[in-house]
Amino acid sequence: MNYINKNTVLMLVVAVFFVTLSQSDQNIPQPTSWSIENKIKKIKSHVFVLASDSLEGREVGTNGELLAADYISNYFKQINIPPLKDSSYYQEFSLGSRKFDYAKIKVGHTRYFFGQNFYSYPKFKDVSIFSSDIVFLGYGIDSENYSDYNVDVKNKILLVFDGEPTNKEGQYLVSGTNKKSPKASYREKLKTAKQKGAKALLIIKNNIKKDYKLFSHRIKNPGVFLVAKQASIPFFFVDKKIAKDLLNIKSIAPLIDTILHTETTATKYVKKPISIDTKTIEEFFVGKNVLGFIEGSDPDLKEEVVVITAHYDHIGVINGKIHNGADDNATGTAALLEVAESFQAAKKLGKKTKRSVLIFANSAEEKGLLGSYFYVENPIFPLNKTITCLNVDMVGRVDKNHPNDSNYVYLIGSDKLSTDLHNLSEKTNNEYVGLNLDYTFNDPSDPNRFYYRSDHYNFAKKNIPSIFYFSGVHEDYHMHTDTHEKIIYEKVEKTARLIFYTAWEIANGIDRPRVDKKNDF
Repeated sequence: MNYINKNTVLMLVVAVFFVTLSQSDQNIPQPTSWSIENKIKKIKSHVFVLASDSLEGREVGTNGELLAADYISNYFKQINIPPLKDSSYYQEFSLGSRKFDYAKIKVGHTRYFFGQNFYSYPKFKDVSIFSSDIVFLGYGIDSENYSDYNVDVKNKILLVFDGEPTNKEGQYLVSGTNKKSPKASYREKLKTAKQKGAKALLIIKNNIKKDYKLFSHRIKNPGVFLVAKQASIPFFFVDKKIAKDLLNIKSIAPLIDTILHTETTATKYVKKPISIDTKTIEEFFVGKNVLGFIEGSDPDLKEEVVVITAHYDHIGVINGKIHNGADDNATGTAALLEVAESFQAAKKLGKKTKRSVLIFANSAEEKGLLGSYFYVENPIFPLNKTITCLNVDMVGRVDKNHPNDSNYVYLIGSDKLSTDLHNLSEKTNNEYVGLNLDYTFNDPSDPNRFYYRSDHYNFAKKNIPSIFYFSGVHEDYHMHTDTHEKIIYEKVEKTARLIFYTAWEIANGIDRPRVDKKNDF
């Protein structure tokens, strides 16, 4: 822990910088006497407020979230960032929460039990299904290298294996490597099944009881969803007993062997009656994105927007304990606010960016990136004019890979869509900040899949070049012990400085970062 005391903070002074922007021509305003060098005190005060017990963990839909949203919008007012065109800082979106009242599955006359033989997440509406139209569909994957979808599955219940098939050498058939493809995830299988018109999806897993215990928080607690987003089709993880009962077989091993030896699917139609009944309990509420807009100075380029984002929500109160979320993500939100203040300070000195900047504090990230998803589906500014997203999430601690070094930040996604953005980011850091940029989690085969787990991802899916700034997970991640006194405030400030300089370069550059790469999202 590297903690800054009050006296040290008060002794900090504004460092003087003359920044020669590498992409800029001589007419672009250049900062001379401002930066975020002395932001530590303000960052610390933001974290203190946002991670205080009075905000009760900032869970979306609670009073704590509203207090946090008010704090952010009031800070925008304080530093003279105007509201949007409708005179509001808020973009509201309707949410619902859903939890199971009960879930039942019967195959023939045999009843199976939730938590013992099957489980699911409450992502779909009440269902009452009775059907004998079942298709065993191998692994339920549809890709260029391998596909199980060689039959019509419309209005059928699909039964598939978990994971991804391998060949005799142990390589995965979809990825062609020893690492699983993203297509192997249940979300991708569910997405494909829905697109193909399936009625429901059953995924065979080995350890239902163990998984049920491991994921009990997600299973038992209400799942939050966007009202405007179409619900999932019903899906369940089922044990081998249910699978064998449906298939009228004593072992499923021969099916796996068939796929292994032929490297093709093993489709099988089943005429076995199955009934699925679920009832859920739903509640509805409103989430708030908070947006501050800094208009650019160039008559033409100001129509282009650089988005800087951080989620301000957390996970609330669990088992009576407030989860303050100091690192996740009061640190990112604090960095965002002080980056905003730096742009405003520049304007006071007559140093305006040519392009516009959108400061985007979003909510419902912890419920599945819902606030940022809502924004990109309902953008305030056209997405074809949104040229970059810089996302900051958890930047105040060190992880096990850097126990004695806080001078680093993980960069994720900088090269996924744009070589220009990656090169600009590297050059900016080398010239003005000097953080060690760690690309460990940028690896496509990273099992943590962090690239898909924060709000930049929704922008990247819209082909908007994006960078995710991150310090890694630690022992207090999503625990009530993630508190403000453990934050390394110099680290937050330095990351914020990198984001500011990067955004400044982009907003003043001659050209926007070119999209020259394609990603399979």
